[in-house]
Amino acid sequence: MLIGIDASRSVAQERTGTENYSLNLIRHLLTLGSDHHYRLYFNRPPTYNLQPTTCNLRIIPFPRLWTHLRLSWEMARRPPDLLFVPAHVLPVVHPHRSVVTVHDLGYLYYPEAHRLLDRVYLDLSTRYNARAATHLIADSSATKRDLIERYGIESDKITVVYPGYDSTVFQPVRDEEAIEAVKARYDIAGDYILFVGTLQPRKNLIRLMEAFSNIQPPISNIQLVIAGKKGWLYREIFQQVEKLGLEGKVVFTGYVPEGDLPALLSGARLFAFPSLYEGFGLPVLEAMACGTPVVCSNVSSLPEVAGDAALLVDPLDVEGLTMAMEHILGDESLRAELIERGFEQVRKFSWERCARETLNVLESICHELHEFH
Repeated sequence: MLIGIDASRSVAQERTGTENYSLNLIRHLLTLGSDHHYRLYFNRPPTYNLQPTTCNLRIIPFPRLWTHLRLSWEMARRPPDLLFVPAHVLPVVHPHRSVVTVHDLGYLYYPEAHRLLDRVYLDLSTRYNARAATHLIADSSATKRDLIERYGIESDKITVVYPGYDSTVFQPVRDEEAIEAVKARYDIAGDYILFVGTLQPRKNLIRLMEAFSNIQPPISNIQLVIAGKKGWLYREIFQQVEKLGLEGKVVFTGYVPEGDLPALLSGARLFAFPSLYEGFGLPVLEAMACGTPVVCSNVSSLPEVAGDAALLVDPLDVEGLTMAMEHILGDESLRAELIERGFEQVRKFSWERCARETLNVLESICHELHEFH
């Protein structure tokens, strides 16, 4: 079988969730022993190495509408047996067999957290993916449920495959000097609570800062470090610092490259992730893998990711979020217990497992359609 993969999102320079998913899944698919051949479609040359034996790279740059014009043209001329789109939208022209990963439907739950045009585009492209693809992969049971309830997709058209995390990168950093070096690089002094993610309303950072400002002595001598690049509608997030008088207490690091994240996570007293909605919530796994206790939301996919290894709170409950953070900061035995449970929880997730289960889906779609024809 010749499997085509839209790899365009895997070459983003500052990768966040869906781009990391695309890159890691492609890498691990190529290492699985199988009889299939892969053809990867890029809009610019990849900067990473791939297994050349089972894989053919098609680098097809195009200035605008790459997916629907350039990739569609490629599909019309040289279609693979099946096209897999891990992190974007299915091109208008595509083979009979196609599989698309749907990451989340947060724009339906929190429309105010998205710009109008983004919201319309996300709705139309997800609706189109859901209808046009032969089969869908969902990041979580929560996302599968949303697709069924909101778009009326048949349950058996959707398979849940959990993403993984990179266990070679995300593990506890015990070297104090490495942690201090990363803290110095981002102007962090002393103890800190850490958040990692794109700065946008869905991440609930306004309430996180409010909850942080309510932490009482003696554990209030701590900083809040917000790591991530600016997304959209982020101005209010910066204004909140001034409004609450938290100058010097809140550190914005900007985008943090993957190489710095393990030390930054390992050095934190706790990891706070009060997101209003997540399709999966990879930073929660990465924090647990680095031995950092987690407070996160009790909504969407996050209970699936965190299991019993985090303190789960209602993301709209500022007081509850403050209490959960104080609880972890002030109780060493709870910290130790959550760290141990975190190490147990992350064992359930790996990119190899994700790749294997994804390949099972791709093979079953080809097999079913072959039988049908």
